[in-house]
Amino acid sequence: MLSLNRADFPKDFMFGAATSSYQIEGHGFGGAGQTHWDSFAATPGNVTRAEDGYRACDHYHRFEDDLDLVAAAGFDSYRFSTSWARVLPEGRGAPNPEGLDFYDRLTDAMLERGLKPCATLYHWELPQPLADLGGWRNRDIAGWFADFTEVIMGRIGDRMYSVAPINEPWCVTWLSHFLGHHAPGMRDIRATARSMHHVLLAHGRAIQTMRGLGMSNLGAVFNFEWAQPVNVSPESVAAADLYDAIYNQFFLSGVFKGEYPISVVEGLEPHLPKGWRDDFGVITTPVDWCGLNYYTRKVIAPCEGPWPAHTEVEGPLPKTQMGWEIYPEGLYRFLKRTADEYTGELPLFVTENGMASDDKIIGGNCFDPSRIDYIDAHLQRVKQAADEGVPVKGYFLWSLLDNYEWALGYEKRFGLVHVDFDSLKRTPKASYEAVRAALSG
Repeated sequence: MLSLNRADFPKDFMFGAATSSYQIEGHGFGGAGQTHWDSFAATPGNVTRAEDGYRACDHYHRFEDDLDLVAAAGFDSYRFSTSWARVLPEGRGAPNPEGLDFYDRLTDAMLERGLKPCATLYHWELPQPLADLGGWRNRDIAGWFADFTEVIMGRIGDRMYSVAPINEPWCVTWLSHFLGHHAPGMRDIRATARSMHHVLLAHGRAIQTMRGLGMSNLGAVFNFEWAQPVNVSPESVAAADLYDAIYNQFFLSGVFKGEYPISVVEGLEPHLPKGWRDDFGVITTPVDWCGLNYYTRKVIAPCEGPWPAHTEVEGPLPKTQMGWEIYPEGLYRFLKRTADEYTGELPLFVTENGMASDDKIIGGNCFDPSRIDYIDAHLQRVKQAADEGVPVKGYFLWSLLDNYEWALGYEKRFGLVHVDFDSLKRTPKASYEAVRAALSG
């Protein structure tokens, strides 16, 4: 069981579960267009067992039952994402009526269960026709994304509790264009620099579009990893500071300060688009809240090589199925630092937190005590921050369901609910029951 329950948090504190479209819906259904994830997964060597999101968890057909699970757990809200290629199969042009109807039904089903709909417009599944035109490297994507925003939010925006344009800009850009681990699988510093800037320009354009539709409670969601130097040497500290600037501060600073960290600009400036500084007026379009996705820390060491020379070193702490260290202190530190240095009194939400575990059904049950401990430890740090005056207003668990874990296929399980990927049977885990007991208290 969890050591904290609902009564330990302020009355207006919001608890939710989170998912994303491509990871659960089943992209082979309902007239969705091809995405760069379909192409990436079809390329040998990119994804475990070459698995893709064609069927995923079949949430497209099973969303009513899945939302029953969200409601039965006692969650206040459901954080979901919309698929650009489901709504606009070509990325532009004529909408797909089936796609719009699906999100319409999904929204109404949330409201019928008393759940607050918390939408993310983009969680990584770029329409392939736009990828063919350069994707996030192409400045025009800011306009394409604004048009998509107008189409989907023109349909369901009147019923949204909150909306954020883009989930985890670091993953959309650095992980996918510099490290090559996610679609489109590039390792190109020029592509990286341009995508990092354009993703924030698209964010700003989407916020402006939604304001134009009369919408409110709009936010921005970033991912964070605490950067720990391997030792106290100046070289190690500098390497960790650069990792921190790239991963944790670049996008946050762009949105809330209208500037990029100097140490990152030193490496990226030759590759940034001409006139990039002129875009901060759009990028800094005011938001109403800030979301933090947090899972782990990384131990960083210096190494030989061109900018941004550093390497990750295995740390000593207990690890999840992903090999990620369990470091709840990092969440507390990020909540404090974000409020102190970037957002002030703006509401903060932990929009993702959770762990992967090698969960198995035994005797019809799924016991995952390590996940219960993980959630408990991180909730304690959230409460600590709130008690110290940090304006943290909610906590979302990743994820409701075991799902398609991108380049790792269906191997890593983050869900509160176990999914048998053959039969698609859902089995609530012990962690689901622990959360349900806590939220009823």
